[in-house]
Amino acid sequence: MTGAVAMTEEEALLFGSIEELSERLWRGEISARELAEAHLRQIERIDGEIHAYLTVVAERALTQADAADRWIARRRQEQGGPVDVRRLDPSERLVGIPWACKDVLCTEGVRTTCGSRMLESFVPPYSATVVTRLDEAGAVMLGKVNMDEFAMGSSNENSAFGPTRNPWDLDRVPGGSSGGSAAAVAAGEAVFSLGSDTGGSVRLPASYCGVVGLKPTYGAVSRYGLVAFASSLDQVGPIARRVRDCAIVFEAVAGPDPMDSTSAPGPVPAVLPTLEHGAGGVRLGLAPEYFGEGLSAPVREAVMGAVARLEREGATTVEVRMPHLEYALPVYYIISPSEASSNLARYDGVRYGLRRPGDDVVAMFSRTRRDGFGDEVKRRIMLGTYALSTGYYEAFYLKAQKVRTLIRRDFEQAFERADVLVTPVSPSVPFRLGERVDDPLQMYLTDIYTLSVNLAGLPAVSVPCGFSPEGLPIGVQIIGPAFAEARVLQVARAVEAAVADQVADRRPAVAVR
Repeated sequence: MTGAVAMTEEEALLFGSIEELSERLWRGEISARELAEAHLRQIERIDGEIHAYLTVVAERALTQADAADRWIARRRQEQGGPVDVRRLDPSERLVGIPWACKDVLCTEGVRTTCGSRMLESFVPPYSATVVTRLDEAGAVMLGKVNMDEFAMGSSNENSAFGPTRNPWDLDRVPGGSSGGSAAAVAAGEAVFSLGSDTGGSVRLPASYCGVVGLKPTYGAVSRYGLVAFASSLDQVGPIARRVRDCAIVFEAVAGPDPMDSTSAPGPVPAVLPTLEHGAGGVRLGLAPEYFGEGLSAPVREAVMGAVARLEREGATTVEVRMPHLEYALPVYYIISPSEASSNLARYDGVRYGLRRPGDDVVAMFSRTRRDGFGDEVKRRIMLGTYALSTGYYEAFYLKAQKVRTLIRRDFEQAFERADVLVTPVSPSVPFRLGERVDDPLQMYLTDIYTLSVNLAGLPAVSVPCGFSPEGLPIGVQIIGPAFAEARVLQVARAVEAAVADQVADRRPAVAVR
């Protein structure tokens, strides 16, 4: 199913890096239309098997590609010849680059379903800030990609429109909830994508699909236009095949936004200048709590193998302790359903999406929510409503918020001894479709290593570090202090370089056959 494959010209268009493709565009070797058409052909050819896309906007994409070609032609004319790509303004690196948008981000004139029957026909009147920023940067949106309903899930099996399949093994899940975003990038159906991460929803699918996924610091990227799941945890993040691509997209979408009151006011530090500084002198924190019972042998071996390679590059390791980490899962599954039950109250058949008729308004509300929401969303609304109810608020929600503070302090104390923490992303490799759908606890445990990062509001990235014996990707998680995206991505880049002999140039067979 896997292996290094020599690239054809078509595959060079589908699997090139942002900088490689940008150089070819600005030198006039290819056009943005040719690049967009190659990706649309790839979607047409293989997405019936993967089901990454819910909506493809071919006409819109080609219109944007033509505008990108005019942008490049105008700049070439201004300069009197070819543009020196080394002197490109950073904001022009994404001109003509095709990307995929998770269907939880509002896109003006393009339906936004959130993977739910509730919003199956919803067409937003405005675009999310991150989408607008990519539009203004000249990027080409190919379509909207699949996800667990309202971002609630770890396998993409909760989508009302059917699951996305993992390109590395079509019988296995791609991870969730941004499974469509990661699968599309892994399969050459987009150069990069945007996902959202509430408890690991960018990093887990990135790990399962063998790509790079960044969850930024809470407040570093605007959430205006992101359909809310749990407002104190949600964050938008990029997914790409290379760390450098991820960094380029992060710089394009990060920064303050007056439309988002939770957006951090100051500029987000640049991440590209230090990306190639390597691992020399970096203190890697290893917490035993991340490597205990339940961690599979292939994942442990791959993660520790990456750590050993970083040590050979000059990094040092220190042991840190996370005494409250064991409470992260129950805390998360009190806070996130509580916020979800509040946020999803707006879907009542009056203001948004689906409406089922009833004899009175109560019957209309009831029928609309019964038919519009799937089982997992209903489960979390009931859990959250219970936790917030009179008499239980102090016992559950308030106590969970207090323990959340203790978890954040664990991280603060760990970063007094270490520059970053290195952990697994998931206890296991991607599991088979249907294997855990009837066992919610096992499904929730899939995120056990990622959701504490959201509780603390920290940046973290999943970067490929190896493959299991059956050829399934494995990711390692790098966690940093708040607004230390530059350090997190620097270490991730060092991992990428250190394991290149095991990971680079491997592509899913379904994407290249």
